[in-house]
Amino acid sequence: MAGKRGREPDSDALAPAAEGTPDKKQRLEPDHNAAISDIQQRDSIEAVPPAAAPDTSAQHAAPGAAGSAPVAEAANQSDVPGDTEAAQPDDQTSDDEPLLPSHGRGGGGVKRGTECPYLDTVSRQNLDFDFEKCCSVSLSPVNVYACLVCGKYFQGRGPHTHAYTHALECGHHMYMKLDNGKVYCLPDGYEVVERSLDDVRYVLNPTFSPTEVAGLDKDVSWARTLDGAEYMPGLVGLNDMRANDYANVIIQALVRVVPLRNYFLQPTNYAASRSQLVSRFGELVRKIWNPRNFKGQVSPHEFMQAVMTASGKRFTIEKQSDPVDFLTWLLNTLHVGLTGGKRTRPSIITQCFQGELEVTTEAGTGKAAREETDLVEKVPFLVLGMDLPPAPLYKDVLEKNIIPQVPVFELLHKYDGQRVHHDIKAGRRRYQFLRLPRFLGLHMKRFARNNFYIEKNPTIVNFPVKNLLLEGAVALPKAVNGKPVACKYDLLCNICHDGKAGEGSYRIHVHRKVEDLWYEVQDLRVTDILPQMVALSESYWQLYELQR
Repeated sequence: MAGKRGREPDSDALAPAAEGTPDKKQRLEPDHNAAISDIQQRDSIEAVPPAAAPDTSAQHAAPGAAGSAPVAEAANQSDVPGDTEAAQPDDQTSDDEPLLPSHGRGGGGVKRGTECPYLDTVSRQNLDFDFEKCCSVSLSPVNVYACLVCGKYFQGRGPHTHAYTHALECGHHMYMKLDNGKVYCLPDGYEVVERSLDDVRYVLNPTFSPTEVAGLDKDVSWARTLDGAEYMPGLVGLNDMRANDYANVIIQALVRVVPLRNYFLQPTNYAASRSQLVSRFGELVRKIWNPRNFKGQVSPHEFMQAVMTASGKRFTIEKQSDPVDFLTWLLNTLHVGLTGGKRTRPSIITQCFQGELEVTTEAGTGKAAREETDLVEKVPFLVLGMDLPPAPLYKDVLEKNIIPQVPVFELLHKYDGQRVHHDIKAGRRRYQFLRLPRFLGLHMKRFARNNFYIEKNPTIVNFPVKNLLLEGAVALPKAVNGKPVACKYDLLCNICHDGKAGEGSYRIHVHRKVEDLWYEVQDLRVTDILPQMVALSESYWQLYELQR
């Protein structure tokens, strides 16, 4: 007898007839047994063992009616004929078995697309693979299938599963398994092999060859969505689910970093990492750069779910956070995930963003409070903090507030090795560079918290879009082998804050190097902008790329 899978049948009509029970088929002559067995296989009617067919009853012991359990695997079958007790399979895989065993081209098996009558019911405009891959009914992430007609997610494809029930109730027959991209027709249970569904598989899991990755910045490429709208791969809008605009601007900035982008476009580079955040970030980068997407925007839902889990809900979708805090946490967490918890090992994060400072604390202050000489430390950094001058307290003669302006070179003097920075806790400190990073992040400290509220500094920082020369503004590292140290940077992106402190929203200016044009991105909205307008904004964080 075949082993049982999953839950027990709800109806006794699914079980074979009891022995000794009078039946019309048992009263037939033995010459008709073969014809009866063929009818059972073809039409999947209730299978009743013939009265006199000892040689063929084993192979024609049918699985039951259309709702019965599938035939058990060889490892789970009983060797004793008539044994009614079979090993129960694991619950996580029982709901993923087909309803019927494969009998030629009947239930189960494999069919080509030309043999499936439901292939034309696939509706690509309803498909969205950006959300968490769990069943919409049971919320289980095991054996999840996407209905290719309505786009909903359901668990399993065998009997008594939500996908099987959905196929019967709604008449939706095409389903794709989300972990491998295989397509099945339910409730028949056979696999559909069709090349015309490759575009759906690519949207589910975009892949890039090394040749494609190398050519991303060589040609100006535009792509079209299903509705004919144009979009730029790598520069698409990100969905603001509630208050995650602080994360959207950081994601837009990181995908512009070419070495980081190229690294995460190849999943083999981080296949050994066990971090869920690393995997989700790689998926998001591939979706943003997907040139064959069905729509012109991407939802970072799965990535934000991984962020909330990894950060202990420090960063969530419902509450707005500081982009720089999120950036430093994300870079450090990705670094730990890529290095297996060994912080001292190098990674693509440290290769791109990490520089090194020499911090000198004067004797008698801060850490050197008990020292007689100055304390010198080497400190790695990912982001440099820029201290803005205080905003004016009073109005001018025209009864209007004066918005002060300061050049970025004045702020960089903090790192010239001569200027002393006063801090009550840290003491009197001087800073100078020991190593410049390839990508330099500057944080304009606009928000200050006091005992009552958060205050925003409206000072405008004047900065060049190209050729930011650090020579003369900071103390440069010592030259290696007599060659001068490269210290000229180009602006890559600029994050701005609009509104009051603790409120408002964030937007980002992005430079698309392949076109040499600037774009402003705010959640789903992507518009072009003049570079002169970039320099007039209230910059909060900037990312510069070192010229080579």
